[in-house]
Amino acid sequence: RGKQIDTVMSVLDAITLIVVALLGVLVGAVGVGAFRLSQRQQDVENGVDPQYTQPPVDLLAMTSALPGIVIVVDADNKIVRADAKAYAKGLARHQELTHPALIEVAARVRAEGVPLTTEMTLPRSDLPEAAELFFRVRVAPLPGDLLLIVAEDLTIQRRNEAARRDFTANVSHELKTPVGAVRLLAETIAENSDDSEAVAYFASRLSKESERLSTLVQDIIDLSRLQSPDALDSPDLVSVKQVISEALHQEEFPAEQARIELRGPDPALEAYVWGDKDMLVMAVRNLVDNAVRYSHPDSWVRVDAVRNQERICIRVIDTGIGISSEHQQRIFERFFRVDTARSRETGGTGLGLSIVKHVASDHGGTVTVASLPGRGSTFTLVLPEAEIGENGDERKDKDAR
Repeated sequence: RGKQIDTVMSVLDAITLIVVALLGVLVGAVGVGAFRLSQRQQDVENGVDPQYTQPPVDLLAMTSALPGIVIVVDADNKIVRADAKAYAKGLARHQELTHPALIEVAARVRAEGVPLTTEMTLPRSDLPEAAELFFRVRVAPLPGDLLLIVAEDLTIQRRNEAARRDFTANVSHELKTPVGAVRLLAETIAENSDDSEAVAYFASRLSKESERLSTLVQDIIDLSRLQSPDALDSPDLVSVKQVISEALHQEEFPAEQARIELRGPDPALEAYVWGDKDMLVMAVRNLVDNAVRYSHPDSWVRVDAVRNQERICIRVIDTGIGISSEHQQRIFERFFRVDTARSRETGGTGLGLSIVKHVASDHGGTVTVASLPGRGSTFTLVLPEAEIGENGDERKDKDAR
């Protein structure tokens, strides 16, 4: 009888353990369910789609360490993460991929489930004359129906290979003229050292030619800088108002010497673009400098900026000598001069507008001219407007760095 009692007690102990375990599982399940319900309710209150699963924070942190342009998109090609370069180089806009070719590659990777590497040429923006960029693109699937896109910009390498030969030949030719003039004038001064009037005359000419040579060398340096590794690999939000203000400030003295009144925008446009501030200032300054050189004394040059849809148009307007229609297509070529004699007189190098074109192209924009002989010219630098956070939050973050 005692053995029977022991057996019954053992069975009761086992049943008790099972019941306790089941209760533990039930309590755990209720706890998890309550947590998920609470999290779902919190997401709804915060405006987050309950069906959307956020990618792990550590996964996004890892993508920030990858080289190149990094974009993470969800199953609908909505951007979950993208660095500034993705927007600056036109791969992303309004939280979406911008190019059908890139979307097609993403769809292929989703369908096949394996990473893919390809090369493609894509326009930097939707402007008709925007520069084309050459990318090596790698696309790979991530957990949670996400895709990782890493784009390596090879444009500079390709462009430099083609441009270096022509540039070297052009520079060699252009340097010969001022260098030869400086040499000839120096020899003339040496031969007429006893003639004070001749020395004074040729010394002033020598000073002018040396200044022209210095300007040419500086323009060559500026143009070479644009052909070096892309300055927009680390783009910033740049204030259009500040760009115009600094460009006008740098041209105050040349304009005063030429008796030209400089007029700025009134009121100034509060707008931002992605890019390199120094390059944009250089571009606007070159446009103003060109307008001053080809304007009549006691006239004016005006700079303003307007917003046209999602583009910023910086206009430099003068009432100078103007440009004939047959020359308007060539004025952005390197070393091209409409009036060689006037360029020599004003110190123009023929590189200023070429520099502007390069800066515009590197920022996903264009530069155009509208002109009539004797009626003046209007040069327009068009740039894609940067997307900034609501209430300017992203702008404040950039300005604080």
